[in-house]
Amino acid sequence: MVREELERCGIEFLVWLPDTEARSLYDSIMASPRLRLIQVCHEEEAMGVYTGLYLTGKKAAILIQNTGFFHSLDGLRGLILNLELPLLLMVGYRGYHELKDGKQPFDSAAVLTEPIMDTLGIKHYLMDTDDQVGNIGRAYQETMETNRPVAVLIGREYN
Repeated sequence: MVREELERCGIEFLVWLPDTEARSLYDSIMASPRLRLIQVCHEEEAMGVYTGLYLTGKKAAILIQNTGFFHSLDGLRGLILNLELPLLLMVGYRGYHELKDGKQPFDSAAVLTEPIMDTLGIKHYLMDTDDQVGNIGRAYQETMETNRPVAVLIGREYN
């Protein structure tokens, strides 16, 4: 589902720091003849790799976990925000279900994710059910129209 939506958007490259929560999506991307996966070692590195792809005319997106989103903030600020680049930023929403259920999440990542995005002016959409997968296309269209990053917060594992 996610892979197909990325392909509909014309995404050619997915810049990603793989994690165990996204294994089935990883397998789906690796099986795609249209999408190439670029693995990075650190989330901030993803911002530089994405910028290079964008500046050479490639269509790309980034997929990282919310804890990694925090690591990437200086690269996001210095490259994506300062250069006013469009960016489809897909963020694994670690701790979302605990937060949604009114429980205190194991760590503070879920509590901080949306407020930090709001502070940076990054609009975000939730993708936690099958009928929300279309938010990828919505976010992609919006980022291309505004030259601002737009995030899709992934509440559960997809393929």
